[in-house]
Amino acid sequence: MSTSDAGPSFDLTGRVALVTGGGRGIGRGIALALAHAGADVVLAARSQDQLEATAHEIEGLGRRALALPTNVADLDELAALFAKTDDEFGRLDILANNAGIGLRTPVLEVTPEEWDRVLDINLRSVFFASQYGLRLMVRGGYGRIINTGSLTSFLGFKPISVYGASKGGVAQLTKALAVEFAEQNITVNAIAPGYILTDLTQPRYDDPVWSNWILGRTPMNRWGMPEDLAGAVVFLASESASFVTGHVLPIDGGWLAG
Repeated sequence: MSTSDAGPSFDLTGRVALVTGGGRGIGRGIALALAHAGADVVLAARSQDQLEATAHEIEGLGRRALALPTNVADLDELAALFAKTDDEFGRLDILANNAGIGLRTPVLEVTPEEWDRVLDINLRSVFFASQYGLRLMVRGGYGRIINTGSLTSFLGFKPISVYGASKGGVAQLTKALAVEFAEQNITVNAIAPGYILTDLTQPRYDDPVWSNWILGRTPMNRWGMPEDLAGAVVFLASESASFVTGHVLPIDGGWLAG
């Protein structure tokens, strides 16, 4: 893409995006941000009711939305998700790998089953969703992958070693995929949210000890909201980020800088 006097473009009109974990929280915020920018959106998560509610919001913006209940840890369901996307839209331009789970268990108490479950959802599914998505993007000659990392992609926290291992893997996978597909007009980046207020983090927000610790550690002295991620996601999904790849972007209110 050559330099133009028209200025940067963040318009995603005509693009097709797929968001895993798209029914609530950060995933819902990502899906709505992409739709606001003009993209049609495929939503995948386990809860059909939440997916349909988000799809209805997207359709209210004048975009197409497709809600496909999917367990991303099941590779057969994951493959079917991308096949259905291809059948319905004939293309895939943007993939947001956001589905994930946490585990707060001390190292000495972690079971092999817990390890496998977290890594299957948080890392293995990101790899294979990217593989399926990349096949469609290579065919179309264009692609944007945006993974969801974490502060634990950079830092160690207790007692979430398994979660941290999975998100550290997401950061490294982002870089590896970016290098491998850099010459095919496909970029691969990640966002690394700080503490974002969602249904999943509400108990931490409501706990004064936890919330005060988080606020004291965040230079902006507030919790993030899903809307705080929107601008970065749209930028990374757009033509304006065509020379940005392999980057893990913290959106953390200054946590890593402090």
